[in-house]
Amino acid sequence: MPAPFMLLRAKRRALPRPSWPLLCVGLFAFNPLADASETSALTLGTVTVQGDSVASGPLSTSSVLSSVDILGGDILEKMPVNYSWELFNRAPGVLLTPFNQGTTSGKISFRGFNGEGEVNAVKLLIDGIPSNSNDGNMPFMDMIFPLELDSIEVVRGTSDARYGLNNIAGNVNMFTRTGGDYTKARLRYGSYNTQETQLAKGIEGSNWTQNYFFAYQKADGFRDHAQVDKFSLSGKWFYTPDDDRYRLGLIARHYETEAQEPGYLSEQDAHHHPSMTNPFNASDKGTRRMNQLSVHLDTELSETLAWSTKTYLNTFDDRRWTQYWRTSPQQERDAYETQYGALTSLTWRPDVSWLYDFALEGGSDFQQQRNTSERYRTRDRARLAQTRDQQFDFDTYGAYLQAEIKPFESLKIIPAYRVDKIRGSFSNEMTGLDYAINDYGLIKQPKLSVVYSPWSVASLYANWGRTFQVGTGAAAYKIPPRDSDLAPSINDGWETGIKFTPTAWMDGRIAYWQQEASGEVSRRLNDPSGESDNVGETRRWGYDAQLNLHPNERTEMWLAYAWQYSKILKPSATSPNSKGREIDHVPHHLYNAGVSYQATPALQLSAWMNGQTHYYLERENTQGTYGGYVLMNLGATYRVSESVSVDLQLKNLTNRYYEYAWYDPDGARAALHSPGDGRAVYSGVTLDF
Repeated sequence: MPAPFMLLRAKRRALPRPSWPLLCVGLFAFNPLADASETSALTLGTVTVQGDSVASGPLSTSSVLSSVDILGGDILEKMPVNYSWELFNRAPGVLLTPFNQGTTSGKISFRGFNGEGEVNAVKLLIDGIPSNSNDGNMPFMDMIFPLELDSIEVVRGTSDARYGLNNIAGNVNMFTRTGGDYTKARLRYGSYNTQETQLAKGIEGSNWTQNYFFAYQKADGFRDHAQVDKFSLSGKWFYTPDDDRYRLGLIARHYETEAQEPGYLSEQDAHHHPSMTNPFNASDKGTRRMNQLSVHLDTELSETLAWSTKTYLNTFDDRRWTQYWRTSPQQERDAYETQYGALTSLTWRPDVSWLYDFALEGGSDFQQQRNTSERYRTRDRARLAQTRDQQFDFDTYGAYLQAEIKPFESLKIIPAYRVDKIRGSFSNEMTGLDYAINDYGLIKQPKLSVVYSPWSVASLYANWGRTFQVGTGAAAYKIPPRDSDLAPSINDGWETGIKFTPTAWMDGRIAYWQQEASGEVSRRLNDPSGESDNVGETRRWGYDAQLNLHPNERTEMWLAYAWQYSKILKPSATSPNSKGREIDHVPHHLYNAGVSYQATPALQLSAWMNGQTHYYLERENTQGTYGGYVLMNLGATYRVSESVSVDLQLKNLTNRYYEYAWYDPDGARAALHSPGDGRAVYSGVTLDF
């Protein structure tokens, strides 16, 4: 579902900055009722708002959902990142998992779910198009580079009825530039022979908007045998007639990359020689090609009725050769996916005399996948034997209904209900046998959100909702010895919090949340069959705290802290020792903070940090804890002229050692480590015509 469309031409404007009344509770009693536009969303930076009114189009994310953070393109476009998932180190409460293994570089997660790929709990959308792979991972995120972005929406929790599959803990929507007259270029060079070029062009006429983007990046990497070479290309074409009654658009994207994999190290090697690679990883590498094509239509059917729909086609072609340990064989892992589908919604805004405001929205979607998964045992990328040859269809059909009810100006109630249905079939090409998908039945998901704004300086909110998890790959089908239908894992979650705005230069949020899963399943990442394990009944809970300050025209500061906890309440019969233990790779604390200072009209200085605490490596919590870090970074941007600026970015200022670690129960039977980058310097030139 896109950000709310408004059929007038795009304008760029800074959204208002709310603030924090908990520092001055007495302010609450002396402020009038909140404005009708009051929401519990927080916005950092500047985003494009299309049109001047929210009266038409789908219900906006910030209007109907409670825990939303929006990152503007102006704070994203110059961030020194090699992959777009790294941009989320600015987003509150988001866990980054840096594998640093070529095309498998890393991913994001939140709300107590890890980024291991065992349970992929975040739905990814790019311009409103579903963009997860079949296993729920987020490779399509790599297609997007910072200069192309207009904004990123992060929706945490279980209250979003618009999406079903993969929307377990929330969703992320990456919006790219639409419209505008601009020519932007960014050149970047830095440590580890990093070279990058980004070009963005926008053309806006009386009826047509055109947006083009090209990016190329190559780097040698911090570690040996870690070279990467990638490029991305996209185009967007949208047409609006003179009467502004509809908008029709086409978006096309293509991405390719080839990257070496440095592999995982023993603990001793990782700490003493973090940039090394093992001799047995010398032929490990990956190649990836992705395409995305979508058609978008937004129209006003009447003064009170708006229709939005989109169709799409995604293709995913991924080949990877990897060897985890010297005693393990090298594997070739091939995945080929073709995804297509459609999403549509109808939004009705009647005039109800006895309500302050009312809107009703119904939507439906279907997402169909045609997948091939092959694996081979190899030596130096030469095939020795095939270990997997699977073809499977995986289709989801969903529908939802939600209302935005405002009995009076300061109270908003959003009830919603969603239903999903899963269908598909599975073929094991090595045995010639076919299997049916689990009959999960109708997966029913009620939801409810409430936002109460008794003062202009604060919004109190609460929500409750249900989401679901089903098996991925072979685990979604009835493959012997499993011959009976499995039920989906039902995830019930709730949240309560306060968003506060005591002054024009301060905003923030404090919240408590909790989620429980009835029968969580975990993918076996190294299993030739592609099956899953039953984790059991689980609980996750935590606190979020955010604070954004803009004390004067020159200074901006931000602080975000997330406490998160997890527990296995009732384990499966195969893992009784995990009862009462924590879920692996879930650090208790996540934090980021920073300051930006406009020293002169031309010079901007910035400093920021992000970090996390240690996590357990496996579900029985017996192999120690790893992964904690605090990274400090500095930046400076100097505007040479109206159209030219130069910048210098220093990452990992203190050259702090940090790593990703996991426990290998098969080969090493020990912890394996992937060290992160050391101190790095990047310089950039941005041209804006």
